[in-house]
Amino acid sequence: MSADRAALERALERGEREGGSVEFKERLTRAVHLADGRLESLAAQLRHRILSGDGEATYVVGVTDDGGIAGIPPEAFSESMDVLSLLAEEAGAHIADVETWGVPARDADDRHADDPDADGRDHEPTDRGLVGVATLQEGAVLDVDDDHIVVGTAGHVDHGKSTLVGSLVTGEPDDGQGGTRGFLDVQPHEVERGLSADLSYGVYGFDDGGPVHMDNPHRKTDRARIVEEADRLVSFVDTVGHEPWLRTTIRGLVGQKLDYGLLVVAADDGPTKTTREHLGILLATELPTIVAVTKVDVVDDERVGEVVREVERLLRNADRTPLSIERHGVDAAVEEINERVVPVLHTSAVSMEGLGTLDDLLEQLPKTSTGDGDFSMYIDRTYNVTGVGAVASGTVRSGHVEAGDELLVGPLADGAYREVEVRSIEMHYHRVDEASAGRIVGIALKGIGEADLERGMVLLPREADPEAVREFEAEVMVLNHPTRIDDGYEPVVHLETVSETVSIHPTGGQLLPGDTGTARVRFKFRPYLVEEGQRFVFREGRSKGVGTVTDVEPLE
Repeated sequence: MSADRAALERALERGEREGGSVEFKERLTRAVHLADGRLESLAAQLRHRILSGDGEATYVVGVTDDGGIAGIPPEAFSESMDVLSLLAEEAGAHIADVETWGVPARDADDRHADDPDADGRDHEPTDRGLVGVATLQEGAVLDVDDDHIVVGTAGHVDHGKSTLVGSLVTGEPDDGQGGTRGFLDVQPHEVERGLSADLSYGVYGFDDGGPVHMDNPHRKTDRARIVEEADRLVSFVDTVGHEPWLRTTIRGLVGQKLDYGLLVVAADDGPTKTTREHLGILLATELPTIVAVTKVDVVDDERVGEVVREVERLLRNADRTPLSIERHGVDAAVEEINERVVPVLHTSAVSMEGLGTLDDLLEQLPKTSTGDGDFSMYIDRTYNVTGVGAVASGTVRSGHVEAGDELLVGPLADGAYREVEVRSIEMHYHRVDEASAGRIVGIALKGIGEADLERGMVLLPREADPEAVREFEAEVMVLNHPTRIDDGYEPVVHLETVSETVSIHPTGGQLLPGDTGTARVRFKFRPYLVEEGQRFVFREGRSKGVGTVTDVEPLE
């Protein structure tokens, strides 16, 4: 094996063994490895590998179970990275680096690089596929601080989300074929994934001279240069527009601590069902949102006007006020944008129309996620670490927490809360004394076992007086449903980190698609902490809706 395969050689020599941090996979596919039950078990396997490697795991893709070099086509390798990234997100980790090598025909056919070909003649090796080494690390790539805003993008597939973001972060026009989108997509040879499967991560910044762009978004050093040079940073969580991956979009928009939403609508296509669903998710979280009408270079001005009017009608139907940036200017948009007022502008990643305006807007928008108040953290994942005990991880929702703090955790299945003590706090496997709002942390807890912790529970100060909630009243909006929502309808609700089956009981007995009304919502299996004003998303199959908690009924 040649010297340039040193990382691969080291991984193969270490081998796949029980209690080790190396895992061999020939390939990963959406159809097989994301089927019912597989995602959870494979994520648990990945988490085990990361814990065994003190926060880092190595996945070798394109090899057999015994470490034989197989090689897979570049398309299959990209899909494998998509799936691996989703597994990493589920396990509270991210892909930090990927190295790939072409597999010569002799390696792929005979598994031994030094063997002659079957016909007895030596040939120049030709690449028959890829083999790669992915390094996975604990925690998310995105690390939010007070100096930059985080924008979540949404919209229908092929409406130009990733292309628009790619042109923003590089300052380069698209080639008309989605070329700048590649800066955010999985690449066979240079992969640096963002927050989760089919979520990509881009960043650029501003200084006194204007935008600070990336030369090569795939290079870590280039991202580091942006952070070092820019006085203000703008990060993008670029979600997926495909209907089958709405779950990932929900996690990207509801589960991240975003400042703004950016909804794209292609001028040649106009608003679609997916557009309406993604807008509903953004509005459900009360996220201040901007709408960019993209691809204005491929249609005439009359068509652009038609789509803008469609967007404005869509916003008004959702009880929002559209604000045309072309008509009123950037300063008015910065001044007026909020949960009710939605700026709208025209853009083209090919002609760069509107991107300068978007730059001006993003440079001036204030940060919105403050995290003021007492400490609270909804638990996203739980672990049992040898020598440490139960660990609860999640994003600090508000306030701050310090080692030694006395907290409450719950509600448990019976609605009770348990007193615990913060044994230690770790951020990306680095021990810290305290953590504040917006930080993703693991908190080691004294006084409870990992088996008693569950996703959706919350950590609060011991002096808090929380009450477990089995049901609550809400105002809901039905985004999509094949018929109607009747009394007792059972979807899954996503609220903070809670993902639980509920029964919905509409006032009046039913809700039709597009309806907004009140309903009583009851958790089917256990209580949670729910507060007035919290936003949530509910879905079941192709049925989707959003809601706001208006009243709670604590357990007696």
